[in-house]
Amino acid sequence: MKRTFAFAMIGATAAALCGAAPASAQNDGLALSGSVRLRFEEIEGQPRAGFDRDDSLFNVRTQILAEYRSGAFRVGAELFDSRAYGADPGTPISTNEVNAMELVQAYVAGDIAEPLGKGSKLSLMAGRFTLNLGSRRLVAADDYRNTTNGYTGLRADLTVPPGVKAVFIYTLPQQRRPDDSDGVRNKRVRIDHEGFDLVLWGGIVSKARAIGPAMAELSYFHLGERDEPGRPTRDRSLDTFGGRIIREPETGRFDYEVEAFYQTGQISASLAPSAARQSVGASFLHADAGYSFAGPWKPRLSVEFDRASGDKRGGRYGRFDTLFGMRRADLAPAGLYNAVARTNIMTPGIRLEATPDKRWDWFAAYRALWLASRMDAFSTTGVRDSAGRSGRFAGHQMEARLRYWVVPSRLRFEFDGLLLAKGRFLRDAPNAPAGKWTRYTSFNLTASF
Repeated sequence: MKRTFAFAMIGATAAALCGAAPASAQNDGLALSGSVRLRFEEIEGQPRAGFDRDDSLFNVRTQILAEYRSGAFRVGAELFDSRAYGADPGTPISTNEVNAMELVQAYVAGDIAEPLGKGSKLSLMAGRFTLNLGSRRLVAADDYRNTTNGYTGLRADLTVPPGVKAVFIYTLPQQRRPDDSDGVRNKRVRIDHEGFDLVLWGGIVSKARAIGPAMAELSYFHLGERDEPGRPTRDRSLDTFGGRIIREPETGRFDYEVEAFYQTGQISASLAPSAARQSVGASFLHADAGYSFAGPWKPRLSVEFDRASGDKRGGRYGRFDTLFGMRRADLAPAGLYNAVARTNIMTPGIRLEATPDKRWDWFAAYRALWLASRMDAFSTTGVRDSAGRSGRFAGHQMEARLRYWVVPSRLRFEFDGLLLAKGRFLRDAPNAPAGKWTRYTSFNLTASF
């Protein structure tokens, strides 16, 4: 019944929107643009602890952006309306799926030409805005997830020849409200909270062609968190240092990317106000190498490796915190699956992607999944064996994505499918959900106007 209703809604909304005008060009004056994305997703054999074994959900996300430009000055606002329907009491629904009628962006910005001499440029932004910085593994506006990440504060972008770029931020990350179960399930409207109880600041400096054709990048971000009345936290104070080298894909050539982070600071041992403070020592490594073949399909084959540390007994807290990073581009879908993220994981993989023409693109990927620490919960599943007797192997993950422009630039279809063959850990850990397999699918239709 849920599936029939969801597909009927997708078809009706698509028919209404596919004739809408495309987004306006970015010229002086007022520009309006937006999109509506409809998603129906299903899961069988949920790998996360504490939720329904089989489930389905219908998501709707609407975005409307208005921006006025006059020369180097611009002012903009963007409304997000994210809602989910068909949740049962055991459905893992949260502010990842629901954030109704929120003004995620409301900013003023301007450009200053040649502040440091010929060829230099400085751009400044203040207010509410979204961010996609560097590789997006620490700071991103999540796109696959039904809701996004918003930030309130200041941003400065500096470009200096030859090929040096820097971005600096001081922000109060927007904390989605309401975040209680009743408010989320009833899609209540409440302005998101920002305050000095959660602060993110730092920046990235990069240099093009620093090592042959490869770009080099250095990054640093500080996250500061403290309790708010009635809202206890782990009081995180995290400093994350990173470096990245990347050669972008190019037909007929090998490409590669290596990025590493080290995280230090302090965190409370629990949510209790009197909890002891622990020092933090955590790390993350991503590496991939690929080759783009010539031909009309533009295929690219790559091998990948990701490792994010987990916590161990005694000593420093070792579970890597990906802050506000995305997961879809590297690891797996969010939504009802949401089981694999950048924490307590070690995973090699292989990926094949292609773009047959301007309307089609697809990829298929395989990953083997291990725990970095056998005593910690595996990634974001909540499945844990504190005694470490269930081993490290979590399973084999196979996934694919197919996208097709039904109406070029206006209406796009996307299918995502994933199959997880659970390994010993996800079968034998004390709180592991029953079953040997997980199947996840989602059907998406996005109309842009």
